[in-house]
Formats: sequence, structure tokens, C-alpha cells
Amino acid sequence: MNTSKKSKVAIVTGASRGIGAAVAKRLSADGISVLVNFANNADSANAVVGAIKGKGGRATVIQADVSVPEQVVAMFDQATALYGGVDILVNNAGIMQPGLISLSDTDDALFDKIVAVNLKGTFNTLRLAAGKLRDNGRIVNFSSSVRKLATPGYTIYSATKSAVETLTNIFAKELRGRNITVNAVAPGPTATDLFLKNKTNEQIQHLAKMPPLERLGQPEDIANAVAFLVGVDAGWVNGQTIYVNGGIV
Repeated sequence: MNTSKKSKVAIVTGASRGIGAAVAKRLSADGISVLVNFANNADSANAVVGAIKGKGGRATVIQADVSVPEQVVAMFDQATALYGGVDILVNNAGIMQPGLISLSDTDDALFDKIVAVNLKGTFNTLRLAAGKLRDNGRIVNFSSSVRKLATPGYTIYSATKSAVETLTNIFAKELRGRNITVNAVAPGPTATDLFLKNKTNEQIQHLAKMPPLERLGQPEDIANAVAFLVGVDAGWVNGQTIYVNGGIV
């Protein structure tokens, strides 16, 4: 493992658990120094950093609510102070609707909360990355396969992910001349604690049978796709959204 000070530096937002934690661990295993971002769950973020350091990697906990511009600025500043700069941004932080809620039943508070984190949070980090990310960098945003599935009850969540895909495609063109790629991954049903919470065994089994590969995704499946997009082999992949869902859609 390359743990020298010349290794690439990545910020992974929402990395205290689930897919974000798996991404942070995988990037570290590839020799990348990782800033493990969290908004509220410090204990879980520290556990991720502990696991990375336990395997010889370099990682630091960094707190910021991505929906707050000032905190995003502080996050980038802290990353630069600690590691000298940032090469990779993984915009994993996001929230889902608390169950199936139709558009007509969505109140202003819920709408504003989902948009603030999923859309404005991604906008906030991308805006900073335009000036803070080093040349030859990599950006990976997070969409969702729910966008293509068009599942009733996920209207606002899906709308924010559609917007993220648009940001991804256009921002890749706006960074012309920097050799920075901007892509997105769109997971399908993935076996994280957050996904499994409040679901019956029957519901979980139904979702697991939907992809032709007949299983739920694992956080590591998504982390593998992110690792590809930030690596040298994906240097010609730019402005794209990769659907990582076992063929569910």
C-alpha cells in the first residue's frame, strides 16, 4: 500500500456508515488518503478511521453538514491544511424519504430537507471543488436507480437525483482543460442498515429478487465502482452516470 505523503487525497462525504464507509475503506486500500466526512455520527466516523488506520492507511475524521456552505468551505480548508490539497471528491452524503410519500403528501419541510442535502449539498461541494480540487482530479457524485425505476412514493428523492445527474454531465464540461473527470454512480437496493431498517423480511426478499442477479447489492459493490471511476483506468470516462444495480433497470 502506498501511504506516502504523495498519495492522492480524497474527501468522502457521508462516510460514517453504509456505502460511504465502504468507499472510504476501499479508497484507502488503494493507497489514497481519506477524509471521512460526517454530519452527526462521530462515533461511527471514528470507527471507520480506526479501521483504516488499523490496516496501515491514512485517514482523518472531518465534520461538516454539506447543506451548509460555510461548513463545506471549512471542510476543504481543513483537508488542505492536513494533506496539502484534495484530488478526489466523492459526494456520497444524502438522505431518503422516510418511507413512501407521494408528491401530494410531501410538505414543505420534507421537500426542503431532501433538496438541501441531496441537491444543494452536492452543489455546495462541486462549487468549491471547481477552485480547490487539484488538476487531474476525480469527482464522483451519487444518483440512484430509483430515478429510472420511477417508484411511486420517491418523487422528491428521485427528482434530486435527476438533478445530480444533470450537474454531473454539465460540470464535467465546465472543467474543460483541467483533466478532472466528473461522473456519478447510481446504486440499486443495497444492504445497508439504513436500507434494511423498518422493512419486513418479505419486502427485503422481494427487492433482492428484482435484479436478474437475484440479490441485494452490497456496499462493497458500490465502492468497487467508485474505485474504478477515481482510478487511472477510468481516465476516459467523463460526464457519465454508471448504474450499479445488478441489472434491476
